[in-house]
Amino acid sequence: MHSKPVRYLVLIDAAGASVARMFDEQLHQLNEIDGGSEEVAVMLRGLAPAHSAADPAWAQALRGHSAAERAAARVYTLDV
Repeated sequence: MHSKPVRYLVLIDAAGASVARMFDEQLHQLNEIDGGSEEVAVMLRGLAPAHSAADPAWAQALRGHSAAERAAARVYTLDV
């Protein structure tokens, strides 16, 4: 069975800590890891965030986070 490729990585605050959430093209969450980990730094090397997660499309994917947390989040689009 093939796993879906990660298309977006979102760095978002969760209770004072940075969390990296990984999503597929349809904004289904695939994984979550510590946003300060070396793995995240390697994945994001050379990338700039495209936008915040304030767009309404992210509201369902990031439910449980406030509008302010979503607005402050950084969304990175990864090559697939």
